[in-house]
Amino acid sequence: MDRGGRPLVYWLSGGFVFRKVVSPFHKLDPRVKLLVSGEFFVLSLAASSVVEVALVLAAIVSVAAVAKSLKRIGRTIVFSSGFAAFILVVNILFGLGVPNAVLYSVRFLAIISSTSVFFVTTSPDELEQIMRWWKLPRDVVFAFVTAVRFIPVVMLDAFQIMDAQKSRGLELEKGSIPRRVRNTIPVLIPLVVNSVIRSGELAEAMESRAYGSSPKPTSLYGLSARWYDWSVLVLGIVLMVGTLYIYRSVRFPF
Repeated sequence: MDRGGRPLVYWLSGGFVFRKVVSPFHKLDPRVKLLVSGEFFVLSLAASSVVEVALVLAAIVSVAAVAKSLKRIGRTIVFSSGFAAFILVVNILFGLGVPNAVLYSVRFLAIISSTSVFFVTTSPDELEQIMRWWKLPRDVVFAFVTAVRFIPVVMLDAFQIMDAQKSRGLELEKGSIPRRVRNTIPVLIPLVVNSVIRSGELAEAMESRAYGSSPKPTSLYGLSARWYDWSVLVLGIVLMVGTLYIYRSVRFPF
């Protein structure tokens, strides 16, 4: 349970829902935010030691602090720590050694955190603008953005259905693994039914708004880079190139 008395899954799911925050990072052009996230992603893959990956992870946490989203990025790290532990154990069992296993685990956390910085600070509307800027097909853009919007909704639906079924005596956390899998059926069936109903309502809403009637629809908002966007863009590229140079010049002991 978290401080509010809610189950932990609700606390974790909040790390995947966009919330508008007034911060210098939120004010950036979404293309610049995507570039910053991509730079962290590249640096995480290029790192060859635990120290290098840890420095990238510290930089991600610093950006999250500037974006006033440190708690939400922390939720993402907590949610991903179980998978990181699984990666650590598997690599040790396959004989890759403890240093390599730790490197892969920390790298996984850095990669997840780098992508989380973008999605936590970028609204679905801004994501749609980026995809339109890339000249992607309209149907592809609509399908992807709709999926992003509905992922948190489906997660909350699943948690609510689980709570309702538990109140009726369903045991999801007891018994053998096959039994737990069978016990998820009373959760999956209502979840699928709710998703189908919601998709039908979405189709009716699209039809009532004449979706697809115009081959080139216009948008109320557009992308426009300002001086501080260009400043962050140049600074990010310089820091990434300098970091990659340090990676190749300095050899850390672990």
